[in-house]
Order: sequence, then C-alpha cells, then structure tokens
Amino acid sequence: MTETIDGAALLDEVEAFHRRFNVFPTEAAYVAVALWDAHAHLIDALDGTARLAFLSPEPGSGKSRALEIVETLTPRAATTVNASANALFRLVEADEGTPTLLFDEIDTVFGPKAGGNEEVRGFLNSGYRRGAKSLRCVGDGSSQNAEWFSSFCAVAMAGLGSLPDTILTRSIIIRMRKKAPNEKAEPYRRRVHEKQGHVLRDRLAEWTATIHDRIAEAWPEMPEGVSDRPADVWEPLLAVADAAGGHWPERARAACVALIKAAQQGDEASLGVRLLTDLRDKVFGGADRMPTAAILEVLLGLDDAPWADLSDDGQNSKPLTARGLSKLLGQYVRPDNSPIRPRGVRVGSGTPKGYYAEDLSDAWARYCPPHPEKSATSATSATPQVSEGESVAEGPSESRHMFAESDTPQLRSVG
Repeated sequence: MTETIDGAALLDEVEAFHRRFNVFPTEAAYVAVALWDAHAHLIDALDGTARLAFLSPEPGSGKSRALEIVETLTPRAATTVNASANALFRLVEADEGTPTLLFDEIDTVFGPKAGGNEEVRGFLNSGYRRGAKSLRCVGDGSSQNAEWFSSFCAVAMAGLGSLPDTILTRSIIIRMRKKAPNEKAEPYRRRVHEKQGHVLRDRLAEWTATIHDRIAEAWPEMPEGVSDRPADVWEPLLAVADAAGGHWPERARAACVALIKAAQQGDEASLGVRLLTDLRDKVFGGADRMPTAAILEVLLGLDDAPWADLSDDGQNSKPLTARGLSKLLGQYVRPDNSPIRPRGVRVGSGTPKGYYAEDLSDAWARYCPPHPEKSATSATSATPQVSEGESVAEGPSESRHMFAESDTPQLRSVG
C-alpha cells in the first residue's frame, strides 16, 4: 500500500529549505516561492504558469542564491545567463520534457545596453499560457520548412533593476535586498546541499503526481479584488495550496494579496498614465477645461514629476511642450472613441488651444488609479488661475477657476 504524502507538511519542508539559505524580504515571499517550486512539477496539468522574478537595485542581495535553491527543487531545471529565442524554443520542445527555465542576470538580457531582445521578450511573454507557439523556419539553405514551436514552461529570473512591463505583469515579484546585520543565512555548499534539495525535489514530484488530475480540474477561489492578469498569475499557486491543505490555502491567499499590492505600489506608471493622473489630480481638479499654456505651467512646476526633464536616451532632456502633450494624449481616446486632441478654449475674447475634462473622462476612468481620498481641489493649489493678466497660483485659498463663455481674463504666457 502506497503511503499517503502529507502535502502541507512537504511544503513546510520546502519553505524551511529556502529559509536556511535565502533571506527573503517578507513572509509572503517564502510562501509564494515554495508554491512556485511545487507548481513547476505540475506544468503539464496547468493552463498557465507564473513567472518568478527576483529583482534588486544592488548586487549582493541574494538573487542568484534564491535561483540556485529553486534549481535544486524543480524538475529538469536549466539555468542560463544568456540564450537566443531559437535555443529556448528548442529547449522547450526537447524530448526530455518541459524544462524549468532559470534565467540569471536577466538584466543583461533586458537592461539599457541589451538592445531590447524582442524575440526573447516574446518568448517569455507568450510562454506563460499553454498553447503559446511561435513559427520558425527550420532547415539549411534553401531547404527551409516552417514549424511551430511551443514556449510554454515555468520560468524564474534574477537580475538587477526591473524588467519590461509585459513580463512584470506575468510575474510574482520578489524584491530582494542586502541582508541586515541581524539577518543570517546558512552558507550554501552545492556538493552537500544540492543533494538535500534533490531529495525534496523528488518528493515533490511524487506528491504532485498524486494531485495531477485534481490540479488539472481546479478552479481556485481568488481573494476579493484579485482578477484579470493577477488572477491568471496566482491561479496555479492557489490550486497547489488548496491541494496541500492545512494552513497553506489561507497563507497562499494572504501572500497573493500582499505581493500583488506590493507590486502595484512599486510599479512606475507609463508616462501616459502618469500624465493622465497628474492632469486629473494636479491640473484640472474639478475644472471643466484648461488652456494648454496653463496645463504646461502646472506640469512643469511639479517637483515630483518628469515633465520638466523628459529624455529619450538618458542624455538629451527637455521640458514637455504643447506638441509633446498632444502626442502623449493622442494615444488615448474620448468617450466617442476618437483620439484626444486639443480644442479651442474660450478665454476672454480669444480661444487658445486647450483640453476639456469631458474629453479626458473616459481615459481617467480606464487608466488612472483610484482618486485620492483628499480631493485634488483641496489637496493642491498649483493650478494657475486665470485672473486679470496674472497667475494666482500662489494664493492657497482661491478656488479653482471654472472656464465659462462669459470669462474675460487674460492668460499669463508660459515661456
């Protein structure tokens, strides 16, 4: 009679093994990584897989060590620091079975000097869902045939800085940091400890084989508020936690919420979303229209904003201009699905170009984070008010000026 394996106890051991050698930033990270190790053994039963990203701003933060421990616990682990997309496709299609791909020094693949590596990015983006395939030519010289190659496999990465947004949204992000003086980790000795990790790996393989069919049919309940891409990312890990039982379902969902929240707080919004949010919260604040010159005056005066120092290459920087503002906003659409464009704004006897809140309302609702609890009207007095030929932005008590057809002010020019 085959002995029943206690999945919860086994995951406890996997977590404990990580704790010996890794100092993760949060308890949620230990939970997520242990579940990720187990989910890699179930890749053939899953419709999706979460990428695992160990990232840090500085070297010596334990990223490579974390990847090294993952390597000992996952099936058919293949570690690389560089690879072409074609080589990755071949690896996934190999007869040995679906690999667990471990990418160390991922910053050399996507960093500022790496040139983008669009084919590798495409491999990582597509391969988080079963059925993802890419078309490649195979053969020599003129004897070429088109063949489909799968990219679906479990991938863990470690590197400095960040990753392309398209990869981050498919990832569980662990932001590593240097150990504090009071944080200790056992030195890892491969020739000794790798064997211990492999024992756990083999036990994980044995246990996951017993829950394979259950995982294939699982529809784990998501924590409140978790949907769309984050739900896709966490679904396989929550399925593993539910199959393990014990305290793992509860811990997994708590970790899910904590790490999603941390990722959202750490995200840098795209320049377009940042612009939309600043327009809503710092510029309009209840006004129904604003001239372009007034908008630029506010944006360029914001201390904690990029608008006064925009740069495409990190060397040549310049402030946001009316043309740049129009180009950024033109990526988004009005409620009638036409691009957002500047329109005439009646100011006194003139109609300078500007923007209307009604044109921006759909983009605000779709792309901006929730409005701050404290309204923009009371939170800032930065918006230049249109008064008798001067800005009254310095006056903290003035209410926002609502442009109307009967207004007769003059707008201070912005140099």
